[in-house]
Amino acid sequence: MAPDPPAPFRPPTARPLSEAAFRELYRRLRGRAHDGGAVRRGALDRLTPERVVAAAAEVRCGRTVSLAATVETRSAPDSPEPASHRMTAPTHREETAAPGLVFARDRFAMNVHGDVDSHLDALCHVIFDGELYGGVPSSTVTPDGAGALTLDLVRDGIVGRGVLLDLPRLRGVPWLDPGDQVTAEDLAAAETVQETTVKPGDLLFVRVGHRLRRRTLGPWDVTRARAGLHPTAMDFLAERGVSVLGSDGNSDAAPSAVAEVGFPVHVLAVNAMGLHLLDWLDFEELVPLCEQQARWHFLCVIAPLRLPAATGSPVNPIAVL
Repeated sequence: MAPDPPAPFRPPTARPLSEAAFRELYRRLRGRAHDGGAVRRGALDRLTPERVVAAAAEVRCGRTVSLAATVETRSAPDSPEPASHRMTAPTHREETAAPGLVFARDRFAMNVHGDVDSHLDALCHVIFDGELYGGVPSSTVTPDGAGALTLDLVRDGIVGRGVLLDLPRLRGVPWLDPGDQVTAEDLAAAETVQETTVKPGDLLFVRVGHRLRRRTLGPWDVTRARAGLHPTAMDFLAERGVSVLGSDGNSDAAPSAVAEVGFPVHVLAVNAMGLHLLDWLDFEELVPLCEQQARWHFLCVIAPLRLPAATGSPVNPIAVL
């Protein structure tokens, strides 16, 4: 007789978290992040030169793929303030046919921390209880710009070993439904099924299938419903010692598991643990390449803009396989 097929994966129920339980989790993760004393670049201090060299040595075929989504310039339910792009020259069609030299020029503007375009959150982005990461006073953030923990911390880029955990693949679905929450148990199960290991200093990317769902069904109001991590999933990241967290969502689920805190994963990741976040990425071109090579780790290169006093930047991470 043929063996019975394996039972479908059933994710653990993600329960709501009380404010008291969330604050205890926050204190514990913050204390663990600060165990090593003063930190210079948050969790990026784990991304040592030796780990960068090791990640580069694992490149096999030299294939590169972008992890960023195309910038949206049209209004949509998840993008009420889309990026703007306009040509500043030529101003008339006849100019392009004129003899001699003609420069084409354009101008670009973006709401960096919107809900559709790929971007990086600096450590000064999240204020909680009047403080930034490491107890830095929130008064360092002024209308003229941030004065500490800014984008300048990553002016030389982030380069390291990226690992993709594909949660829809684990559950046998094309995407996670809005409101679904990924637990630490989910992340560990994906790690096992994909036969990969998240190591200290890694750049962890979590796919919830947001981009595929958006392309298939159209955009929706993600402020009301989106898939993401349950706050307790951050224990997995702390245990593995990751240096960066990225997702094709914004890592936070909606509705929030903590009624009193709208973005608990942002608070835990950025403010408590010193993790730079990468929001609204796109993994749909990366997944088939990982499947072809039967491995889910790669060299990743992230180059934010040089904006010294900024809280974030549009970004185009590149995976090198």
